[in-house]
Amino acid sequence: MLDGCVIVRCMMGDELMKLAAFVSQLGVDDVPAEVRTAAVRRVLDSVGSIIGGSQEGQVRAVRERWLEVNPAGSISLLGTDRALGIGPAVFLNALAAHTLEMDDVHIGSKTHIGAVVVPAAWGTAQLVGASGEDLVLAVICGYEVTSRIGMAFGVSAHRARGWHATSTAGTFGAAAAAAKLLGLDAQTTAYALGLAGAQSFGTWGFLGDGASNKVLNPARAAQSGVEAALLAQAGMTGPVHILTAEDGGILSMMSDAPEVERATEGLGEVWEICRVDSKPYPACRSTHCVIDGVLALRSGCGISAHDVRSIDVETYEVGYRQCAEKEGSIHPVNAVQAKFSTPFTAACALLYGKVTLAQLEADVIGDPELRSLMDKVHVRATEEFTSAYPDHWGCRVRITLTDGTAREVTVPDASGGVASPLSAEQIEHKAIGLMEGVVGPQRAEGIVEKVREIERARAIPQL
Repeated sequence: MLDGCVIVRCMMGDELMKLAAFVSQLGVDDVPAEVRTAAVRRVLDSVGSIIGGSQEGQVRAVRERWLEVNPAGSISLLGTDRALGIGPAVFLNALAAHTLEMDDVHIGSKTHIGAVVVPAAWGTAQLVGASGEDLVLAVICGYEVTSRIGMAFGVSAHRARGWHATSTAGTFGAAAAAAKLLGLDAQTTAYALGLAGAQSFGTWGFLGDGASNKVLNPARAAQSGVEAALLAQAGMTGPVHILTAEDGGILSMMSDAPEVERATEGLGEVWEICRVDSKPYPACRSTHCVIDGVLALRSGCGISAHDVRSIDVETYEVGYRQCAEKEGSIHPVNAVQAKFSTPFTAACALLYGKVTLAQLEADVIGDPELRSLMDKVHVRATEEFTSAYPDHWGCRVRITLTDGTAREVTVPDASGGVASPLSAEQIEHKAIGLMEGVVGPQRAEGIVEKVREIERARAIPQL
């Protein structure tokens, strides 16, 4: 009787059991060199975002409050000289990681994996005294699990329900990374993943009024994932059938078109960590193809903002709904809304020839010339780009001049993606640029050097 129950439970949780076995058994020799190189770059991209975001106003305020109510610990708050216990430290580092909107994106699952997995892995590695090589292996596990759970949700259908996959899928990835570093066996790792799924949450509700809590989603996912692994280590069992259970299975609860087979498809053969975009602009990834298109027309055709009658954008349905449909996207009044505004980012690109953190200041957002140009931006979703999504986050930009002539460009994939990735040097330059305002240029370069060589580190370096 007991054996039969065990068999049924394993069959119902087959996807999580396969993922758990992959995580617990993965060794350095199982991972191709190019995958480990990709993981180191993901760590650097994330560390740059964490340190760069560590001194932003909301992050500082939350950190000070957390330091007041939490006892001191040994897990570093990157970008500061402070430390907290594992849960609060992972939370705050993940909060900072997503603050600048410069963290990486896995477009196949629509997840910002680095903002969740790297803080979770970094904190757990410090907790257990792991080596840099251990950290890199755990990061790989976290990326592979997050991306596959995210794809299993069915990207467009999951987003259409209002769920934020960075959080819903990211909790699993954080648990996987922590479980790897804690040395959990396959069954206990499966329990950790089940406990992560039981805490899967995070919505896009902040878009409605430009609330500043988007960063809470990766922060809570990172902390919940680590705690799920610690709970499993302590003996708590989790629902290994959490993805597909008839009663409480989250795939059908959170999506009208789940694809459960994606959870394990190509596992150990196709490395999703090599299919991650590095963001060149501090805005929602769905605006990046438009920015690229406007910049290309501006430089290639010599177009000036003063000569423009209209800017017409064709894009995919999710990009339209997320960055061009709501009032906050059409007429943004704060930085959160501006980051999710195709009209704003397109107008910035044309007027200033760039979209950087400087353009997200209040005086720029309220610039009358910029707002006048934003009114000339018209966005619509088309089947051409919607059918290509999520494999391609593309668009077409058409600029019509006051004399009636028009120029257009099609951007199938935004810069920084798999089709046109940032080089190792560009990623390092990006990280230095994000960090130098916090730690200074020399220390920023030193941090880059430490992360570049992290696989050789006997312990996680103090940054």
